Amino acid sequence: MVSEGQRMTVREAGGDLSAEDVARFGPDPLAMFTANLASVEERIARACARAGRDRASVRLQPITKTVPAHILRFAYQAGIASFGENKIQEAMAKYEALGDLAIAWSIVGHLQSNKIKYLARFAHEFHALDSVRLAELINKRLEREDRFLDVYVQVNTSGEDSKFGLHPDALLPFVDTLTQFPRLRPKGLMTLALFSSDMERVRPCFRLLRRLRDAAMKRNAALSELSMGMSGDFEEAIEEGADVVRVGQAIFGKRPTPDGYYWPGLAPGGN
Repeated sequence: MVSEGQRMTVREAGGDLSAEDVARFGPDPLAMFTANLASVEERIARACARAGRDRASVRLQPITKTVPAHILRFAYQAGIASFGENKIQEAMAKYEALGDLAIAWSIVGHLQSNKIKYLARFAHEFHALDSVRLAELINKRLEREDRFLDVYVQVNTSGEDSKFGLHPDALLPFVDTLTQFPRLRPKGLMTLALFSSDMERVRPCFRLLRRLRDAAMKRNAALSELSMGMSGDFEEAIEEGADVVRVGQAIFGKRPTPDGYYWPGLAPGGN
């Protein structure tokens, strides 16, 4: 809860809101983010209770892609200090614009090799490691920067050609290579589940990742966490064992992209 004494004015937070800002985030973005964050936190707590889990066992990773840097100052004031971005260039621009704030940056999208130099400079964690070549290049760049990086190995559990990630059968051989890259700190596995409002089709993706995690831990005990679940399915992911849920639209609202409300249940009139 933010008190009146703690509130920033729009100008203090980064300048006057534009008409476009107001249309997307309302006249008081701080109030919007605070309310949405509280709702997501409540849903996480309920999902943990249903699964017989401690609320502290699940980490919320807010996904801030397409949210402008000046608006993210309101998110920071609402208590969000870890920002997740899909595109490294967008993340880098925001990192530079928000350099005065103590923010941990998570990169959760596919990374091209020519963008590794940016990742190594500022990212706290990377959720999309999916090849030996990428691991090698990131490790080499981290050595130059004298940094370490927490990483999650991405696995394609939906079987869709449109999604990145290792084939499930390739995971264990890949896990065996991770000791070759001392600058990488393995944390767990990540997946993007099948996009569907039918959770009985979605849950098998989460269950498969959990089984793969259990097998991977026999090779490398550090791979203990499951990064899975987004705005439309994070409650089911928690019930299936998620340790990290990556939530964007449920906190920041509809994105100004062609797919808009990516999750049907988030559209006006949805639940």
